[in-house]
Amino acid sequence: MSVHIDIAGLRPERVAVVPSPLAELGMALHAMSEPGHHPGLQAWATGVTARLDPHLADRMSEADFLWRTTFSDLFMPFAGVPGRTTLPGGTIAEDLDLLDKLSDEQFVEAALEFTCALSYGAPGPMLLGDPELRRRALELAAARGPRQVRFSQRLLTDPPRIRAWFRQFVEDCDESFYAETWARMGHQLAADARHKTELLRRRGMAEALAAVSPAAMVDAGGTRITVDKLGDGRTSTGDGGLLLVPTSMGWPHLSVLHRYGWQPVLHYPVGSPELASPPSVEQLALRMTALSHPVRMRICRHLARSAYTTSELARAHGMTAPEISRHLGVLKKAGLLTTRRRGRYVLHQLDVTVVARLGSDFLEGILR
Repeated sequence: MSVHIDIAGLRPERVAVVPSPLAELGMALHAMSEPGHHPGLQAWATGVTARLDPHLADRMSEADFLWRTTFSDLFMPFAGVPGRTTLPGGTIAEDLDLLDKLSDEQFVEAALEFTCALSYGAPGPMLLGDPELRRRALELAAARGPRQVRFSQRLLTDPPRIRAWFRQFVEDCDESFYAETWARMGHQLAADARHKTELLRRRGMAEALAAVSPAAMVDAGGTRITVDKLGDGRTSTGDGGLLLVPTSMGWPHLSVLHRYGWQPVLHYPVGSPELASPPSVEQLALRMTALSHPVRMRICRHLARSAYTTSELARAHGMTAPEISRHLGVLKKAGLLTTRRRGRYVLHQLDVTVVARLGSDFLEGILR
């Protein structure tokens, strides 16, 4: 499973690495609503929440479906501006001005895309002009509680009102807590953007993407970017551009905006405690499957304590050597074993370091 970006014919000058204050605010709101995803930000989130104006906190709860479980493209409006070459603004105000350039249809669909299961990577019927789609959107919103139903109803019947509400909400967040936060982290993001831009210029797309994340890579022909994620999607730069947007508060989330008709965006984390060379989603699945079998779990109990030969394990578990070999093969293919030869004997041992990482690797894999 992965997201693919077709970059055939993409001109180098159409690739940009630029921070976005509004995109980072989206990640800040997410960290406040889901602190378990971001243990390194829990102190910050607790401090901000404790000082928050009750009215602003209430408005946060009203629209938290925009950032709690997924990240609404409303926080990256530059990608939806016609022409697909617009860069993020340098300030919250500039990003909000770009948001004003989106049509009502773009705004509404970006707000309801995930919670109301709208079409994302392919063209579909226009929500505001399709009564059946509107009915279905409200029906799905009902499953998420009365707050979202009310918000969705207002959004569908009076988009300009909600657009004004959202702009005021962002401005109030900026005044209340975010301006101070952005003043501290904006320099780090700008420095990372300069570094990645230099890599693009001197070393090319492949090395720049490798520096962005081990989960992002370009094919040998330089025509397609593949991002290893627990999901599928496709998009193309076409005659537009490609944006790489760094986030300081976003680890472990590596997001790809691949909305139909919008400029592709790779929203990647920087300055995080990310483990070196995290496994692919496929490798993670192999490891979880390998460890889920009760016999292999018992074998791992032995191998975690010491190195054993196949014959020793067969005797210990009352199984034949070929049966043990098959289980060891599964564990080895998943990268969970180390082997060494001692004379004519081959000793197997569990790689405890890899197994210990599975907890954080699993979390990173499903949140990527």
